[in-house]
Amino acid sequence: MEKKQNAGPTRRSVLGGAAAAAGALGASAVAAPALAGRGNPGGDHGHGPGPREYVLTGGYVLSMDPAVGDLDGGDVHVKDGRIMAVGRGIRGGGARIDARGTVVMPGLVDTHWHLWTTLFRSMSSSSPATAYFALNVANGVRALPSDLYQGARLALVDALNTGVTTVNDWSHNLRTPEHADANLQAHREIGLRGRFSYGTPQGYPGTSVIDLDDIARVKREWFNSGRLPLMHLGLAGRPPGLVGEAVFRPEYDAARALGLPVSYHANSTRAQGALEMVRQLGEQDMLGPDTQLIHALYTTPAERAAIRDTGASVSISPMSELLIGYGISPVKDMVDSNVLLTLSVDTMSLVGSADMWAVMRLTTGLHRGVSEQELSIGTRRVLQMATLDAARSLGLGDVTGSLTPGKRADVVMVRRHDVATAPVIDVANTLALAAGAENVDTVIVDGRFRKRGGRLLDIDTERVVRGTEQAIAALLAR
Repeated sequence: MEKKQNAGPTRRSVLGGAAAAAGALGASAVAAPALAGRGNPGGDHGHGPGPREYVLTGGYVLSMDPAVGDLDGGDVHVKDGRIMAVGRGIRGGGARIDARGTVVMPGLVDTHWHLWTTLFRSMSSSSPATAYFALNVANGVRALPSDLYQGARLALVDALNTGVTTVNDWSHNLRTPEHADANLQAHREIGLRGRFSYGTPQGYPGTSVIDLDDIARVKREWFNSGRLPLMHLGLAGRPPGLVGEAVFRPEYDAARALGLPVSYHANSTRAQGALEMVRQLGEQDMLGPDTQLIHALYTTPAERAAIRDTGASVSISPMSELLIGYGISPVKDMVDSNVLLTLSVDTMSLVGSADMWAVMRLTTGLHRGVSEQELSIGTRRVLQMATLDAARSLGLGDVTGSLTPGKRADVVMVRRHDVATAPVIDVANTLALAAGAENVDTVIVDGRFRKRGGRLLDIDTERVVRGTEQAIAALLAR
């Protein structure tokens, strides 16, 4: 079962309303049902720059919804943050925004990103002292709340610039309530959709339970209060094999009592694989549709079957998994096992770049290379990992991940006539193999324009960068 925020349209209701509305909207249009979709428009940010109602006209619409399909010369009608219709020749609908020369597609969804570590961009792996985990602990224990704010804020701006509209912030340095609040303030200011996965701080003993009282406080003060209308709360937990039952059981039970989804790093290394953490999670009845497993490079066929059969998902980070020396991401094994597989950039201290387009390229290559077969996986399947499947894994499959009438308008427009993308013959191939952050012309989150004409809107990027640079300089000097 996906996480429910508000009641939303079913696929049947979306398609059932199409025929009656198509005549008024124009030829070949799929319309939204009359009832409002799930999720909240605007939030603390207001609607922001741009009109409240508009039609993106004349683009190549790659909807990622089989019922809508792909439409060359298609239109997307948006009103109050909601996709009203997708089709050709949509009439009315407020402002007309020229999308010709672009691919109009769903925003990308990153399912596992330690945002705060963007403070340490490209610092890892130069020496034993800067090995990833050593770097995180040495600097994490000295990090101030303002450091988490600066790192997370820069990461969120970077995400917007690359076309990521939804992110799972796997926040694993929440040393005090003030650290949690500072991290969340970055989300409130920048305003992406997603999940905040509350985790233990760096250097936290494996014999101590996470601050359960503060998780409840964060839920009450930040999420129940509506301060983050596009976000929901989760637990960044510790699985069996990493900690004992006296720790993992109360953490899991508290998350369940609060109605929170859970996420675990599991079976990341060969040593962890030998512990069969995923098997232990299954035996403890801790796998389910709102359970996310991170990395999971070394799983047995039985473990992969358990993931599939319980509806849990796996988030891989192919670039970081190579750079940290875990090994080859299990793209083929997971796809062959019909596991719900999604993608992430993980951490900027290791990978440096937040470019999810590069992650899709690498994912495609890993599957084909391990398969020793050029045609083993298509790029549309990989695009699905970064959009619709990723949204489903976060419990947001009826909110975002595809350009479906009734869903919220999280949209990216990628230029087709750039030096790096032209000529575009196979659109899915171009997106997954050629495109990059520099080709992202427009980014829309919940109907609000956040990037347009290649420029971020309403964000002082120089101030964001300067704040992060000052924060890391001060941290290293302490």
